[in-house]
Amino acid sequence: MAKIKKEVMSSKVYAALKDMIADYRFKPGARVNVEKVSRELGVSRTPVWEAVRRLEQEGLLKNIPNRGVFMAEMTLETAYELFQVRGALERLVAKLAAEHMDNRAFDKLSDCADEQLKVIEKEDPIGYSRLDFEFHSIIYKASRNAVLQEVLESVRMKMQPVNMQIMPILPRLYQDHIQILEALRAKDPDLAEKVFIRHNENILDQIRRDMEATARRKRESVLLKQGGFSRPLERT
Repeated sequence: MAKIKKEVMSSKVYAALKDMIADYRFKPGARVNVEKVSRELGVSRTPVWEAVRRLEQEGLLKNIPNRGVFMAEMTLETAYELFQVRGALERLVAKLAAEHMDNRAFDKLSDCADEQLKVIEKEDPIGYSRLDFEFHSIIYKASRNAVLQEVLESVRMKMQPVNMQIMPILPRLYQDHIQILEALRAKDPDLAEKVFIRHNENILDQIRRDMEATARRKRESVLLKQGGFSRPLERT
């Protein structure tokens, strides 16, 4: 019985810490204070460390000896691959949700979209990310395909450490959401799929731009270290 209680406690702490990550409590690369987490959850450090080990295996946390526990920092290349997978799966979600979504889900989507506009006006990318997760989750649930929903939630959790420049495209992503909502309300599977494809392509385009900018900065840094020139030579 004691072992069962210990396993239940460990699972609850794991779920709680995972929820903190999903709620963007920790930025990519930020330190996760195990002592502080244990105090907040009202448990000893043992189940927290057990949760850390599980989340480390999932690629969400990194335990660095003599330094501590940190949120993982995902490369843009890995982020690109994850959004490719999400895009492929969401094409099916779009079709299924268009067939099954009810008025209650439509109301939730509409309310979520209204809140998104508010956080965009405040230029709050973290707030938008939370609402974006909620928006997509409502649609996943409306697909009424539990396996598909589980796979997409797993992909989404792996995206948590992504550190990309999302502010430049927030208005465009919001407009995508409005068009997704309209397509689903019209119960048009083909249109819903089409808008979802464009939505994910907008994100992939931004990641590509971020990768190009990162590569350019690295090249310039190497040139400067080698005594090369990253600017045109001045004429004498």
